[in-house]
Amino acid sequence: MTEQEAKKGDGERRVRARGKTPSSSKRSDGPSQIPRRILMTTDTIGGSWAQSLELARVLRIFGINTVLAVLGPPPSAEDVIAAQEIPGLILLEANFRLEWMPDAGPDIERAGAWLLDLETEFAPDIVHLNAFAHAVLPWRAPCLVAIQGCLGTWWPHNDQSSLFAWSAYPAVVERALKAADLVVTSTAAGLARLQHQYGSVRNGRVIAIGRDPGDYIPATQDEVIATGLRCFEDVTNIAALDAIACRLPWPVFSAGSRETQSPPTNEEAVRQLGKLPLQSLRSWLSRASIFALPARAEPLDSMVLEAAYAGCALVLGDIAPLRETWSGAAVFVSPDDREALAAELNSLIADPGRRRVLSRLAARRARKYTAVNMARGYMAAYSEMLSRTSIEALDRARSPSINAIS
Repeated sequence: MTEQEAKKGDGERRVRARGKTPSSSKRSDGPSQIPRRILMTTDTIGGSWAQSLELARVLRIFGINTVLAVLGPPPSAEDVIAAQEIPGLILLEANFRLEWMPDAGPDIERAGAWLLDLETEFAPDIVHLNAFAHAVLPWRAPCLVAIQGCLGTWWPHNDQSSLFAWSAYPAVVERALKAADLVVTSTAAGLARLQHQYGSVRNGRVIAIGRDPGDYIPATQDEVIATGLRCFEDVTNIAALDAIACRLPWPVFSAGSRETQSPPTNEEAVRQLGKLPLQSLRSWLSRASIFALPARAEPLDSMVLEAAYAGCALVLGDIAPLRETWSGAAVFVSPDDREALAAELNSLIADPGRRRVLSRLAARRARKYTAVNMARGYMAAYSEMLSRTSIEALDRARSPSINAIS
């Protein structure tokens, strides 16, 4: 099908990818344990958008089509173009508040009705949610919840009043963890933290994020330090870089818009590039010599992996999720030790040989985390869920006959 945009329903926009698009309202025939189509939710804040597109792109290679439902702020024109490049993908947008936003309750209910309508229309074999709230809906298909970030697990790092802008958020997460057929985190440390906060997680699984190594083109590196997105700054802790930027001979840049109310207090603080399309972000990272993220909790996005693939030396917050992935391939500093952060960055700036060694170590480690490996992990999860559903359906079908015999 050629490029097409349409509106359907109140505030919904639809964009179909170039090429043949799968027909609606027909689930896979027979007992196949490989899905033909999934319904996936996403949003454009943090790393969920890039993660969803990367997964949808590789799943398509394996014959799985994606219906991508965007909640929250709509994707940019560049984002839409990127989505259209994925054959068979159907992109749908509806600007509902996300579950962690103030007064989100009514919008969550409306978004739930919209998503159930989409399931009826497109008949996916799997529902893949990148948020919590809608796991409790009466889905016909098995439901997977992939954790892109949980404010509750950031509890030690946030003031209570700012943590739960919507007071029902903790209860929503607890219900979702119980309702989901499978819960996925990107690190074992993240899963452990989730269990510590909410109790035992039924059917939890770790599937690491991944990227395509072919998307990164080496470039001449500049005397520049890159850092993460200005998103949930209590977690990313970019304020620590704001505080020490004036003591560094190289400038520090961040992509994304600044979320805090007060501007930086000195001219040498972290400089904002604004929101960049994914390819522009990768090009920018490839020119940075160092990537610094003194995070207090597991970041929402894949910026560390992107930076490693781009050839940056990594300076990261000394927390369990980042150590799990990058131990031996990065420098770690305590998130609250700004003196140590300044010292490590100045040491790397003064030692190009050490930067090159760390860059190679990070790039080598990154090659473990490919988009294909990520997709294979999700395909195995989908197959397990479909197999379990088939067995449960068979048991239900057999039970009347067994009761009649008895």
